[in-house]
Amino acid sequence: MPKRRVYVRFVVTYMANNIISAVNIEERKNLAIKPGDTVRVWQKIQEKGKTRLQAFEGLVLARKHGTEAGATFTVRKVIDSVGVEKIFPLYTPMIDKIDLLRRSKVRRAKLYFVREKAAKEIRRQMRRMLAIDKDQNTDTKHTASIKAELEGKEEAKA
Repeated sequence: MPKRRVYVRFVVTYMANNIISAVNIEERKNLAIKPGDTVRVWQKIQEKGKTRLQAFEGLVLARKHGTEAGATFTVRKVIDSVGVEKIFPLYTPMIDKIDLLRRSKVRRAKLYFVREKAAKEIRRQMRRMLAIDKDQNTDTKHTASIKAELEGKEEAKA
């Protein structure tokens, strides 16, 4: 019979009724993060022996597993028209602090539909862009449209 492997995600050591942990568990447990909130998560990043803080600000899409040891929350933000999602464990010591910036009223427990909504909005914006002909490059088309606008303004002034 093969041996089963047991993976431990979160370890808390109890010594004489004192909890030894890098995070304040009660503070994180009482943190009222809900889907629809805009949060700024300050994450500790290790680089070349130094630790720095990096902020990740975005919309909370989901909160999973309540307040238990394996609790997580998903944060989504858009960088250069590309959606980026990060799943943060609630009790990880790699999170320095979590700032609640804005609270929105939502009617869903999981906001995964925001992904498709954002993609649809980007497609709509792409349709509005100038259509490029095969014979023209964008520079000549752009300068031609500016010249036409300038001529129209000069005629309106006269």
